Parts: sequence; structure tokens; C-alpha cells
Amino acid sequence: MVRKLMIAAAPAAVIALSPAAFAQQTGGTAEEAKTMLMKAVAAVRADEAKALEMFNKGEGGFRDRDLYVFCVSTSDGTIVAVGNPNLKEALGSDMRAAQNSTGRAFGAEIYAAIQKPEGQITEISYMLPRPGADDTPVARVSLVARADADLGCGVGYYK
Repeated sequence: MVRKLMIAAAPAAVIALSPAAFAQQTGGTAEEAKTMLMKAVAAVRADEAKALEMFNKGEGGFRDRDLYVFCVSTSDGTIVAVGNPNLKEALGSDMRAAQNSTGRAFGAEIYAAIQKPEGQITEISYMLPRPGADDTPVARVSLVARADADLGCGVGYYK
């Protein structure tokens, strides 16, 4: 009887402990966000048009759980890429106008950060609801960097 129970429980344990199931249960980390940002900057430098297409589609490893790439024009603040399908309406809008429910203008902070020299990563902390959750704001950090002369990109994670 115990043996049958153990045999029946084994597949459930494998599924529950699988990397895919674990990934669905947790959000991205600061280190994973930084790694994705550095990969995104390299992709922009290699082929900007192809990179933006991948970011917008969330392909090529540029979307993972709640981590995704967003990119902004350094000249006028226009959002030119956003890997979160729930935020596609933000494409073409001015990042400088983005603010959270408390009125914090985190978009202006992001825009200012992408004006810094290439290779410098800036952390912008603010409160924002988690995608797919209720509207309760939680701590979020966006890591942003200038990718090239025309573009700054970022990846955010929830604390």
C-alpha cells in the first residue's frame, strides 16, 4: 500500500519541483534583470532593428516570468520597445510622462538615467502593481542603461 502511494506521488513531486513549475511560482531576481539588461544592450549594439523586434515579441530570452526589456529614445523619450504584452499600448508614448498611482514620476527618472554615458547602469526604485495580480503597488526596481547614442533600455524586477 505504501509502495503504491509512493509510486503515485513521485510524478506529482517531479512536476511540482521541475524548473518550469518553479519559474512560474517566482519572479525574476536583480541578478537576472541585470544579466538580461546587459544581453539587451549587446543585442542593440549588434543589430538595433532586430533587437527591438525581439524585445517587442519577448523572444530570444528577452522575456522571462516578470522580467522583460523596454527601450526608450534618448532624444525624445518615446517608448520604442516593451516586452510585456500587457503594456503594448505604451509603445509610442512618452516615457517621461509615466508615473505610478502615488504620482511619482518614475518615467522622468528613467529618461534621465538613459542620458548617462554608455555602460553605466542606474537603479530606479518605485511602487507598481505586479502584472496579473491585484492593483496593490509593490516595490519594483528598473535597471536602466544607455545602449547606444539613440536608445536606452531597461529591465525591471519586483522585490
